[in-house]
Amino acid sequence: MHSCIFVAVARLSRADNRALTKERLLTAAAELFAERGVNGTSLEQIAERAGYTRGAIYSNFPDKNAIAHELLLRRTREEAEEVRALGGDFDALRRWNRERAEHLPAWLSLRLELVLHALRDPAGRPPLAQRETFARQTIAAGLSAGGTADPDFLALIIHALEDGLLIQHLLTPDTVPADVVVDAVEYLLRPPATPPADERRAE
Repeated sequence: MHSCIFVAVARLSRADNRALTKERLLTAAAELFAERGVNGTSLEQIAERAGYTRGAIYSNFPDKNAIAHELLLRRTREEAEEVRALGGDFDALRRWNRERAEHLPAWLSLRLELVLHALRDPAGRPPLAQRETFARQTIAAGLSAGGTADPDFLALIIHALEDGLLIQHLLTPDTVPADVVVDAVEYLLRPPATPPADERRAE
């Protein structure tokens, strides 16, 4: 009886230790990727920052890109939950986007580095495709709740617009506001009324 309890506790402890090691490695990787980029960070640097040897990384991840993909997917899921909690309130979405913009350089550089890697190495595309599919499905689910026709296609358009607009904001923040994505979505869902053709001709 006592030995069974000991074995169960020991197994739980090993599982907890492994989970803690993984979290520390991910935290260290996120810091280093933000400082140096994915390509500029080595596995040795991640292990050292986390306080482990390189062997700890291979016990949890097959390679550096797998770490980057997990960080990206986690952040995507966190953002999906945050946006879902806003309940479609456009004013709240604007505030959320402005707060998100503070971390935009690190977040966007991680995504773009993974996209470049996927372009060079087809084997790196499935994990990134998983993240992109999840993001589009999340957008489509929100659109379906609002009764939008063909939400999957509209989600694809919004997702692509978001990427492009975030890059434009990052490069020209003085002319492209941080909440420009909300403007684009609002325009797509509720475009301004267009006057009839005869009225336009009269102008």
